[in-house]
Amino acid sequence: MKENNIIHLLKKHWDFDAFRPKQEAVIEEVLAQHDTLALLPTGGGKSICYQIPALAMEGVCLVISPLIALMKDQVAQLQKRNIKAIALSGRMNPHELDIALDNCIYGTTKLLYISPERLQSELVRERIEKMKISFIAVDEAHCISQWGYDFRPSYLQISEIRKLKPKTPILALTATATKKVVKDIQSKLLFKTENVVQNSFERSNLAYMVLEENHKTQRVESMLNKIKGSAIIYVRSRKKAYETSLELNRLGISSSYYHAGINIEDRSENQDKWMNNEVRVMVATNAFGMGIDKPDVRLVIHLDSPDTTEAYFQEAGRAGRDGKKSYAVNLFQKSELTNAMVRFKESYPSTKEIRTIYQHIANHLQIAIGDGFEETYDFELEDFCSHYKLDKTKCIKALQILDKENLIKYESFNKQSSSIHILKSSNTVINYKSQNPKKTQLLQFILRLYPGVFDQAAEINERRIAIKLQQDSNYIHKLLKQLDEENVLRYTQRSNRGKITFKAARYDRSHLPISKTHLKERKAVLEKKLQNMAEYLVNKTHCRSSVLLNYFGEEQSKDCGICDLCIEKNSDTETFRKSIRKELLKNVKENPMDISIFIAKYSKIKEAIIFEEINQLLSEELIFKQGKTLTINE
Repeated sequence: MKENNIIHLLKKHWDFDAFRPKQEAVIEEVLAQHDTLALLPTGGGKSICYQIPALAMEGVCLVISPLIALMKDQVAQLQKRNIKAIALSGRMNPHELDIALDNCIYGTTKLLYISPERLQSELVRERIEKMKISFIAVDEAHCISQWGYDFRPSYLQISEIRKLKPKTPILALTATATKKVVKDIQSKLLFKTENVVQNSFERSNLAYMVLEENHKTQRVESMLNKIKGSAIIYVRSRKKAYETSLELNRLGISSSYYHAGINIEDRSENQDKWMNNEVRVMVATNAFGMGIDKPDVRLVIHLDSPDTTEAYFQEAGRAGRDGKKSYAVNLFQKSELTNAMVRFKESYPSTKEIRTIYQHIANHLQIAIGDGFEETYDFELEDFCSHYKLDKTKCIKALQILDKENLIKYESFNKQSSSIHILKSSNTVINYKSQNPKKTQLLQFILRLYPGVFDQAAEINERRIAIKLQQDSNYIHKLLKQLDEENVLRYTQRSNRGKITFKAARYDRSHLPISKTHLKERKAVLEKKLQNMAEYLVNKTHCRSSVLLNYFGEEQSKDCGICDLCIEKNSDTETFRKSIRKELLKNVKENPMDISIFIAKYSKIKEAIIFEEINQLLSEELIFKQGKTLTINE
């Protein structure tokens, strides 16, 4: 009966006929009230593992996640499926927060999404204690381990919830974790018994390729011409994302770009075009991809390597989610590996530098010692770095460390989208009349587009609303301000500035609670991960897939047969050499030919063998070379 019920829910709300591998096993563990760690690689469908049991069980599922944007997206998707879900955003005022929490206690809300920082609020803790919590889902659970690549001290507070709800089971979820991290997650979350449900990390349809390449643009063009279908190209900088996209479009390959500095409207528009196959290639920084489920990506190219194997595995894993053969290609130069290590060491701030930057921030925002708790301030990073003569990269790293130490929360401007929240009752709003019919039309449109707007603030896109209503964006902004002045709704317009929120009252610089020992250990962990990534790239002997699986503690029964090293090993046979020799002689006999034209017919990984055969034929004087052209010896 239980199995029939969860299949029914899957079909009813998601229109799927069957679960993906291991999803059902995870759900059964949750329904049995067992503490469980679900280790499902990218594309494994982690969210279903807590959304289905949340619907099947009485009470509210408490979902803890560090990814605010993803939480909001999931809530929007659930609401479209008529599933009641709420996310506690940082922009809620106390009244809105109070209403949202009451809806979880007295209403029919099934999922409450919350950041780990919110758990430290006394009000939130008091309300959670009153809620009937079915189970606690901890997403991105690797963040709780100092051995993980994205450790967040705020995650250590999650186990405190077990004191409020000692009998409530925990479901921890992550896509990437080594054996050490797997053990640490269960320990930190106080699992009653170790319990891991793991799907294999192996992606038998995904061909991993690593190519040392000096002419990356030419190689990218060649690959995109050979491998048809949707593609993602990852780069390190925003400028490079824009320039690479521009170059691809110049070459006749449709592309768009995505990075954290693009305003929310353009970012959504670019993403939608790629998702709908209006453009073929998305060129992006690592800001792109989380929560994106496009099954038909045939090619993921890294022009710049990530700093960790975990990050690379997640990004590469966005190719071939439909099970069809796809490619994950990393183009690198050895000098880049050296530069990456130098850049890491130079940009990682010391405790002294972090304390100095913290004091500069407080002085810049004119916050006295002991003040600022839970206050939010506008913050322009460029002006700040210029005024205090700070290196921008090091400053950003210091902000990230202060954020992860739960001292501040830093948000760049792009995360600040506009929002609305209906203040009047549903009857009042439905019957609302205005002398300006456009205002009434706008309000009715909002009700249709954002059905949960009575319960909590909803993010909006004024430009899209304007397009739908065939109005000017500025006019829509004006009408929303008027509705705000009438207290029909609260309208918060998107800010183009960054934001800093002090999560603790301002400390004196000398008493700032940052451990020099902890910072040194953390730096050593990240440096080791950077070395592991470099070792993966320069590896010339072991199957790529096997190396990745081994990193995550999984053994592969046999080589994949489709990565660059497996192909090179299989190609290095007498049969292949004979076929190359025969084809070379045949082609050159028919017509003198350019060496590069012949080599272009094969992948880069076979170039060494082809050159060996060309040199052998030249030494035997069966062919001659004039410049780059080969001719036959008649």
